[in-house]
Order: sequence, then C-alpha cells, then structure tokens
Amino acid sequence: MKQTIVIFPPPGLADMHSMVEFGKLILHHYPHNFSITILCTHGLQHNPTMSSYIQRISNSNPSISFHLFPCQRVDTPPSRRRVPAILLELIRLNLPNARNALLEISKTSKVRALIIHLICMPALSVGIELGIPTFNFRTAGASALAFFLNFPKIHQQTNDSFKNLTDTVFQIPGCPPLKATHMPRPLLDREDPAYWDFLNCCLDLPKVNGIIVNTFDGFEQTAMKAIQDGLCDGATTPVYYVGPLIASNEKEEGKANIATDQEEEYMSWLDKQPSGSVVFLYFGGMGTLSEKQVREIASGLEYSGTRFLWVLKKPSDDKSKMTQQMDDFDVASILPDGFTERTKGLGVVVKSQAPQLEVLKKESVGGFVTHCGWESVMEASVTGVPMIAWPLYAEQHVNRNALVEDMKMAIPVEQREEDGFVTATELETRVRELMESETGRELRERSRKMKEMGLAAFGDSGSSKLALKRLMDAISTYGN
Repeated sequence: MKQTIVIFPPPGLADMHSMVEFGKLILHHYPHNFSITILCTHGLQHNPTMSSYIQRISNSNPSISFHLFPCQRVDTPPSRRRVPAILLELIRLNLPNARNALLEISKTSKVRALIIHLICMPALSVGIELGIPTFNFRTAGASALAFFLNFPKIHQQTNDSFKNLTDTVFQIPGCPPLKATHMPRPLLDREDPAYWDFLNCCLDLPKVNGIIVNTFDGFEQTAMKAIQDGLCDGATTPVYYVGPLIASNEKEEGKANIATDQEEEYMSWLDKQPSGSVVFLYFGGMGTLSEKQVREIASGLEYSGTRFLWVLKKPSDDKSKMTQQMDDFDVASILPDGFTERTKGLGVVVKSQAPQLEVLKKESVGGFVTHCGWESVMEASVTGVPMIAWPLYAEQHVNRNALVEDMKMAIPVEQREEDGFVTATELETRVRELMESETGRELRERSRKMKEMGLAAFGDSGSSKLALKRLMDAISTYGN
C-alpha cells in the first residue's frame, strides 16, 4: 500500500506556500517513499490565484495532490467577524470533511502523518481519533514558537485584555521583551472570541507528536536554546528545524516565464542601478496601509534621496492592516502631487504585487522595508538583504524584536503606539541609516553570514537536512 503524508494548511495562500514547499522538500529527499496530499479549505471568497496555484503545483509535482473541501457558509455575529475568528470557524466547520478525507485516503494509502497549521489545531482531535501521528507545522520561526508555547502562562498573569496594558512589558523565555500592546491582534482583547480559540490552540501544542519549524540552526539561537533548555511549555515535544523553506519560482513550477510589461520594465531598471543602492518596500500579499500612511511613505522616500522600488497595494483604513483583496486602483491619485515626476529615475512604484524573491536576488537591492512576515524574513535571509522592520499584524512584532535584537539583521521603525503610524521623517531616517551608515554596513555583513548559514543548512551534513531525516525516521516508525 502507498504511503501518504497529509498536510492541512489554513485557508488562503499566505501559509499554504511554505507548507507546500515542505511537502516538496519531503518528496525531493524521499521520492520513492511517500506521496503528499494537501487538504484545502475555501476562504471567504473564490480566489482565482489559489486555483491557478493548485493547478500549477499539481502539473509540476505528480506526487502532490489536493483535496478540496466544499464551500462553507460562515454566518458569524459581529463579535466573530475578524479574519482570525472566521478562519478558525472555517476549520471547525470542515472537521467532518477532514475526517472523511482522511478515511477516504486511507482506503488506498497508509496515512503516515497529518501535518497541521496552528490555526488548524482543532484537527488534532481528528488525528488522535483516527490514530494518525499529528505534527504542528510552524510557518513562522522559533521565536514565534517560543511565544506561543509560553502564551498560556502569559495569559495567567493578568485578567485584563492586553490592549489595556499600555505600560506592561512581558519577559518571555526565548523572545526579546514584548510590549503587551504588541501581542498578535487576536490575542489583544479577551472579549474577542478568537482570543480563546488561539489560547486553546496554544494549549494543544504540547499534545502533538512533533513541531516542524521553518527556520535553521543558528538563525534564532536565543529561541532555540530556550526551547531546548525546557524554558517553554511543551519543550518535551520533539522540534524539527527544517528551513529555510522558500517558494519555488514560476519556471520551477512548470509555468511559462511570462512577465508583464511593467515587471520587465522595473526588473530591467533594477539591473541598471549600482550594487546595493536600491531599497525595496513590500508589505506582503495581505499587508495594507491607509492612504495617509501611503502619502507619508512617499514623502519619506523622496526626502531620503535613496533609490527605491515600492510595491503599493490599494490603501485601506482597516485597523487589522490585512486584506486578501487585490482591487485595482489609480496609483497616481493616492500619491502626493508631483511625486512621480520628482522621483522619476530615482524610484519605481509597482501596483499591488511583485515577485519578491526575484527582486531580493537583484544585486542592486541593498535594503528591504518589510512587514516581518516570516516568508519575507526567510527570503531576505537566503538573499542576504538587511531589513527595516515595520510589523503590521499577526506575530510580526515578535519577529521584529528577534530580527532586531537577536539576529541583528534589521533596523526597527518607530511606530505610533495607538495605530502603528510611521512618519515620513522616521522612514527617511531609517532608510538613510540602513543604506548609508556604519550600522547599515554591519547589518549587511551580518545578513551575508546568515545567507551562508541558510545555504549550508541543506548541505550533506547540514542541520536542516539532518532534522528532516530525524523527522522522517520518526514518522516511519509510527504504526510499525
């Protein structure tokens, strides 16, 4: 009977990328041992990008298949209409579908493991019921893992919502000090039902058969040591550091390398710029900013006089600073009057999205203004590009603190406490600091060393390759 590993990511592409990459990594090193099945939960709306991605992966990786769940209607009261709560509700609604899928797969294959995202932790009960070894996959790094393992203890330290503790700073094993108001948004308010959902997910982490983390040995030494030394709850659970996992480019997925005219234009522009002279600004596939903040960024870039490539999404006043929408808009209408003319030749504004990894690989790119999403952090690490850290949502403040204080690969921006706003003067100062100062030079050197470590992690005796072998050996022993 065939052997299959089933992977269960949350709805949407943001976290699916690295979980699919992990499946491809298994197949690369163990091509004749396993097949991979991805359980797909529909998001809040039809996503043609998701459909295209699934088709592309399926065509180029015959051993990866996708099991799509039926669409679910989520009727939620106002208190549960924030994105994290809705995603968790979608997972709960699909638990019967997940159970049925696993039973169906088991008719033709032996399911050796179920690998679930943190948001999909409710599916742990299904894995236990069916006797399937279940692992948690951390799409973020070891610092975020240390935070979530410790969160149940943090929860016990106060009866108030963290959003109200404006003067409180938590000392968390494995993490730099974290302001209470910088907790991931679903954890800020105890009145938010998602708070209790996430708390339960964290409480279940020690119950899994192992935790798989997209990071590599030496990158997050403080967090890794705290976990290894038993300073975090659940530390007896085996942890496997198998990163850096980076999404393959389009050519590797079997898609014709067809670039838009705009992409060809700005990629060609990057090739003509001096080495390390361009700062790249991109807030991820879901990051969004207000129109006022966009104009402030434009002024800061103009004041800095630094070459730039800026990926700009349609502005939104959503306090969550995240959206899955990719609406069209008129770029010129939201930028300061005359900005495009005054910065012509100095910078380029790209609408909505860009191939982030391919841009970071360009020799001319010397700095990266990022929201500190972990996929972006990993891509910066493997390309050796230092960062300006500007967190927006989720565990990005945790990532920011680790990048700045432990990994020393980033400069933080000062954000207004009540809404995270960053002034033009602040952005100008940080861009100049990164691109022109001795501090920036030191960060570039540190980033180059991290790049070398990341590349070595999958060498013949690399730490991530050895961790993957330990994981696969453990999976192979279950049920024998």
